[in-house]
Amino acid sequence: MNNTFHQAGLLAGSALIATTLVACGGGGGGSGTPGPATTASTGTLSVALTDAPACGFDAVNVTVSKVRVNASASAGETDAGWTDITLNPARKINLLNLTNGVLDTLGQTPLPAGHYSQLRLVLDANANTVVPTGGTEQALVTPSATQSGIKLTREFDVAAGQQVDLVLDFDACKSVVTQGKGRYLLKPVVKVVPTAAVGISGVVAASLLGSHATVSAQQNGVVIASTVPNAATGEFFLSHLATGNYDVVITADGHAAGVVGAVPVAASGSTVLSTTGAPLDLPAGATGSIAGTVTLPANATEAAYVSAKQTFAAGPTVTVKYAGADISTGAYAIANLPVTAPQYAVYSATLPLTFTAATTVLPGVGKYRVEAAGTGYTTKAIDAVDISTANATKADFTLAP
Repeated sequence: MNNTFHQAGLLAGSALIATTLVACGGGGGGSGTPGPATTASTGTLSVALTDAPACGFDAVNVTVSKVRVNASASAGETDAGWTDITLNPARKINLLNLTNGVLDTLGQTPLPAGHYSQLRLVLDANANTVVPTGGTEQALVTPSATQSGIKLTREFDVAAGQQVDLVLDFDACKSVVTQGKGRYLLKPVVKVVPTAAVGISGVVAASLLGSHATVSAQQNGVVIASTVPNAATGEFFLSHLATGNYDVVITADGHAAGVVGAVPVAASGSTVLSTTGAPLDLPAGATGSIAGTVTLPANATEAAYVSAKQTFAAGPTVTVKYAGADISTGAYAIANLPVTAPQYAVYSATLPLTFTAATTVLPGVGKYRVEAAGTGYTTKAIDAVDISTANATKADFTLAP
């Protein structure tokens, strides 16, 4: 495990969460303060927030007002049985400060021992903002549904005398979509991730740090977690991963993509891919772009995302890059896609890893399988979009339920 880097991340998280929050009871719940005493019939729930990096923004600010929990999966906003962790005052959090395993604790509260089926994250609908890269802060249009809370898929048990820790991963990249020229809409994508700070760590070369380097952990071409390396050191930590195998994808503008296949994550410790003495590097190479339009059903409210994927011979399928489609116009663009062959290595505990150019990648070097998908839509794909000689500008889709 890269203990120095992991401890640095935890120290950074501690700096962010130095202020203690009050946990207040709501609905039929109890009340208390952080560090509440438990009884023979109560336990404690603690909730923290983390984030994946955002695409094209210098800041994504959300203002959290409370976290709500209820034993009933069908309980409505005004029904009995709610216990609230209330942030007073509501806290404005820049999600982009929460990468590489950094956590921001939202608070904790005592709960009666038992099974809980509903969890909601409530945002202030009028106090969320974004800063586009190189731009100025502007309002982030927030749906009124956030006033009753973002429903999270997670059931959990609270045992008497025990504390349950939940980590909410707020995916800033997928949560902010454009809505016409110069207008941004919040479509929250939040999931509950494992509390244990285990995962995949490493270092990327200094030559990549000024080129929007990104590292992601994927399974079957689906991005499970992603982060940006530390801008000064190149260190990265893909944290809070469930046990299993992951394919790690490294990208940087103006470079070939790098992929490490079948990286194991155990229940403790972290899997190290590289060190400061031998960082992960990518060869420079030409890039292109894929653009088009995603046509959605009339009055659609769910966002669509377009992914550029490649498959390695006798290896994994990975998403190299993806982009959201404008929710009003359907326009999308995936920029800085590598035209040159990706670099591939199978994971080994013996470092440094050995990469080779994957010249047999499918659908071909400089070609991508492009998929359009979104919640409630049937996924559509174009099998071989070729950018080896020119940018693709008409990769269009029509999505339906």
